Amino acid sequence: MASSKTGEFVHRNLPLLLLQAREQVMARFRPILNDHGITEQQWRVVRVLLGRDALEPREIGSLCRISSPSLAGILARMQELGFIDRRRFDRDQRRVRVTLTRKSRALAARMAPKIEASYRKIEKQLGPQFCDGVYRTLDALITALDQRRPQRLPLDAGRIDPQRLDRRAGAGLGGPDADQGLSRPGESRGTASAQPKYELTSSVAA
Repeated sequence: MASSKTGEFVHRNLPLLLLQAREQVMARFRPILNDHGITEQQWRVVRVLLGRDALEPREIGSLCRISSPSLAGILARMQELGFIDRRRFDRDQRRVRVTLTRKSRALAARMAPKIEASYRKIEKQLGPQFCDGVYRTLDALITALDQRRPQRLPLDAGRIDPQRLDRRAGAGLGGPDADQGLSRPGESRGTASAQPKYELTSSVAA
């Protein structure tokens, strides 16, 4: 906010700080995505769809913070690669249902151990209480500043279980809840938490 008297900015550049924080976090995950041949935007879509039967493009765009024109190209490419299926609703041909394929679920299962290892390194470096505070603060910020106030969908509802993903991918079933963030303090890594977790920011791909 600029001072009306001096014209100088009083507040720090919050959007830039969030972008810088996002880049620091993504630097821990980008090599994993590159090694598995998936882009940040594609992985963002996969993470949002894990644990859900299907979403419409507008829902994906809202959760992933991707514009409609960009998302159209991303989904088209993902379908070409065999990562998603797109089917029209029987009763409304204007609406499209997007689902993950067995290929993308199997990919997520292979990536899960490395993704989880990176989260554990971040948690070890920063501390579980600090990380939990970051999640809570960002959740509160997103909720408080969302003027539209839609029904808020958790960006994930649990941890990626590679074995479970493999089994469901092989059976052609819907995937389990996806891990989008660090474990909350006090959670057992052997069991899923009853409390949903969220990404470090809504736009973080990993």
